[in-house]
Amino acid sequence: MATEIERKFLIAEEFALQHPYRQEASSSVHIAQGYLNLDKARTVRVRLKGEKGYLTVKGPTNGVSRFEWEKEIPAHEAEQMLQLCTGLIDKTRYLVNMPDGHLFEVDEFHGDNQGLVVAEVELGSEQETFQKPQWLGREVSHDPRYYNSQLIQNPFKNW
Repeated sequence: MATEIERKFLIAEEFALQHPYRQEASSSVHIAQGYLNLDKARTVRVRLKGEKGYLTVKGPTNGVSRFEWEKEIPAHEAEQMLQLCTGLIDKTRYLVNMPDGHLFEVDEFHGDNQGLVVAEVELGSEQETFQKPQWLGREVSHDPRYYNSQLIQNPFKNW
């Protein structure tokens, strides 16, 4: 079983409209994702990321860690499964490589979550340190409102 250790941050208010991570990004991709199961003990996600499809199972969060299993699936199968999902997350992901070797995934949400921008960094351990870009703001790792599975049920526009 694989463990995902991830910390989430908002973009600092003074940079919110400037989108500096876009200039620093090595690439970007459109993502459409939905959930086949939203149980807190296990979520089952379908994702269409660019031209690739993925099926992901995640366990409950413990601190900033949780079980994660992901398998690439054909894009046409992901498209079909997305039709079975309740609600969809629509976002653009920017990949920002830091000089210390860490990768930030910055998600700009669209649709019902328009205006929300979340930056995530995956770590090897919960104690691992990492270089924080100047545009990184408040940490929201422990706030479940920012989980994509929660944004389906309570979108940012309703906050």
